Amino acid sequence: MQIVIDVAMEYQLSRPETVLLTLEAAPLDRQAVQHQQLDITDATLQRLSARNGHGPRIWAHLPTDRLVLRYQAQVALHRADSPLDALQASTLQALPADVLTYLRPSRFCPSDLFENFATEHFGDLQGGAKIAAIRDWVAATIAYVPGSSNARTCAHETFNMRQGVCRDFAHLVCTLARASQIPARYTAGYSPQVTPPDFHAVAEVWLDDAWHVVDPTGMSSTATLAVIGSGRDACDVAFMETQGPAYPISHSVRVL
Repeated sequence: MQIVIDVAMEYQLSRPETVLLTLEAAPLDRQAVQHQQLDITDATLQRLSARNGHGPRIWAHLPTDRLVLRYQAQVALHRADSPLDALQASTLQALPADVLTYLRPSRFCPSDLFENFATEHFGDLQGGAKIAAIRDWVAATIAYVPGSSNARTCAHETFNMRQGVCRDFAHLVCTLARASQIPARYTAGYSPQVTPPDFHAVAEVWLDDAWHVVDPTGMSSTATLAVIGSGRDACDVAFMETQGPAYPISHSVRVL
């Protein structure tokens, strides 16, 4: 599958500063970045090498208090969707060292608070069947409501409010999977099916010795998601980090 990405952003900053960006598609197995170009007006760019499932991170040194950015890319995806029900979970002792991290609670995924809930609701299921049940429960229980959460909202708050956006859906799936002793990570990416178009967040779970996309919003899948990066939660893959406030003037993400 071929997808075309076009991102245009303009932000007002509180002062000239250095901004950290994570928005380029990652060069991964079965994900080939065929072309990409990042232009930031008047900025000096410093790239950090891709690592641990991340695409490159970019320091943008801005001489003024305005960020004006355009990112365009063409990405070829060579991944197929696998039915979750057929996938098996690994024993804890068989997990690779870098996967163990994604069993633990994190800032936005307090999985230790959900162990009893996970056992009560999903304890009779195994592996992919358990993850499919978690996905379906989140999809049926949490309403997708733009503007209902903010950058500080964690999975526990989403669980109580029963509403959120893709970021919150992904955090809650990660939380319930980890509470069920299945590694799960938060992944940011681009997909042509996302409505309204924007950066998109999903969960990925470790089953059958590989990562598989789980999207309870139904707007992306393993076959259609161009991955930017993955981490414990949204803290690890925010598309933009600034030292002071940043106010959007315009923000457009188009994926075809």
